[in-house]
Amino acid sequence: MARRIWDHPILDFERGEPLKLIFEGREITAYPGESVAAALVAEGVDILGWSKLRGRPRGFFCGIGKCSSCLMVVDGIPNTRTCVTPVSPGMRVSRQRGPPPIPDVVPEFDLEREEVDLAILGGGPAGLSAAIAAADLGASVLLVDENFRPGGQLIKQTHKFFGSRENYAGVRGIEIARRLLSEVGGLGARWVLRSSAVADYPTGSGHRIVVRRPGGATLVDARAVIVGTGASENMLAFPNNDLPGVYGAGGLQTLMNVFGVLPGERALVIGAGNVGLIVAYQLLQAGARVEAVVEIMPRIGGYFVHAAKIRRMGVPILLRHTISRVLGRERVEGAEVVAVDDSWRAVEGSERTFDVDMVVLAVGLTPSVRIPAQAGADMIYVPQLGGHVPVHTPRLLTTLDGMYVAGDSSGIEEATTAMLEGRIAGAAAASDLGYAPDRAERVISEAQRQLESFRSGPFSSRVLEGKEMVWEKAREVIG
Repeated sequence: MARRIWDHPILDFERGEPLKLIFEGREITAYPGESVAAALVAEGVDILGWSKLRGRPRGFFCGIGKCSSCLMVVDGIPNTRTCVTPVSPGMRVSRQRGPPPIPDVVPEFDLEREEVDLAILGGGPAGLSAAIAAADLGASVLLVDENFRPGGQLIKQTHKFFGSRENYAGVRGIEIARRLLSEVGGLGARWVLRSSAVADYPTGSGHRIVVRRPGGATLVDARAVIVGTGASENMLAFPNNDLPGVYGAGGLQTLMNVFGVLPGERALVIGAGNVGLIVAYQLLQAGARVEAVVEIMPRIGGYFVHAAKIRRMGVPILLRHTISRVLGRERVEGAEVVAVDDSWRAVEGSERTFDVDMVVLAVGLTPSVRIPAQAGADMIYVPQLGGHVPVHTPRLLTTLDGMYVAGDSSGIEEATTAMLEGRIAGAAAASDLGYAPDRAERVISEAQRQLESFRSGPFSSRVLEGKEMVWEKAREVIG
């Protein structure tokens, strides 16, 4: 099947002139702006590597450089995260079996230094909003993001947001990303893309952040830091859950909505929360068939409007069901689903087999909090927020001086709340650094009001329980 999407009801993929990669001795067609992994998947390469111990095939999964399934040798450099590496003409790519070879030539490595008022780790909805708030108040801002396309989850979202007009109600996520990126650029904030913050060392007067980037590293001396590093996809345990063709929902959105690549024809979506329902609709928009959405709970976890849309298009939602196994040897060739009883045990004889070539996991996220944990911030385990999160105040200040957290890094929620938390954290950081404190407090107060209003609905009750636990701990530790 042809995997690149050329006709989409909402998205327009401006690809430019094709270029060629050399993949294990043969030419592969790619387009400027694609990642290496996306280009390979588009050309029918499903197996991107093999597991070290058992030699099992591995394929595209998360699309944001967190899962290791796409590590390959690129231009002689092993363990390259090909899902966040852009293509270039003549690039040589090969897969890894077992321990990767040591390069014959050590690549050049240079060390740079940056000084800035505020370093923001992560260029998604929280990081962008934080940068706008802080820069508008007068702080100098440096944004660090692992991807070569900033915007985080927003650049994948084709649906229109809910909420209030000031928080982009009725605007698609892709358009929100464009607006925020334009504001960031207009305020003079600087970017370091394709770069990972690997360590934060509090210095007493600020934070020294080690940033790994292509060709070297940058030591960023920042007076304050905001961690908006988002989250990673959760996995389910079932036979063959590691086969190519099993995708994280966010990873599949990256392929479809960012790079315009549809890697299959028939999908089974696991999870009927908002993410699962939205990605099911986006699959239909891209031209795939969705055989079913499977949900282990007795009720749909997402908004009714999202469920109604896919039901009108003939997609069944199977409640009290779960996936029991994936069929296939080197990629997904089918999937088996089973009903569960009140004790979550499989109901004997209820097995159903679906003829699918994609299984999409929309089973939640885990906050990415490695930097706060490494730096020494107090952490707390809060199931309502998705796992371990830094202890933080309502102003998003952690237990470390000058370190703030926002968005999914403070607890799994929605893009709207991530933007509001980013606004609060950015204004709080700028205020604490002495920039327009009176105006900053007004920004914080208004964003907190909007956040309280957005969280007043029934879908946020569990999140609020978790936040109250975190704030209570912060009062004990910080005061």
